[in-house]
Amino acid sequence: MSSLRVSIDSDVCIGAGQCVLTAPGVFDQDEDGFGLVRPGLGDGGGDPLVREAARACPVQAVTVEEG
Repeated sequence: MSSLRVSIDSDVCIGAGQCVLTAPGVFDQDEDGFGLVRPGLGDGGGDPLVREAARACPVQAVTVEEG
């Protein structure tokens, strides 16, 4: 069984919020509006929309890797 590793490159994120709109159970925004992975959900939490959130990011700041 494979696992996922979900991350957001904070140097690339522009705060578009597409990740939060697509998979709000996994992603959130900090006080400045930049995306972050909710604590404890670096594995995607089993949310099937995690990959779609990565595709929706306009600057490809969201990375989903098979582990």
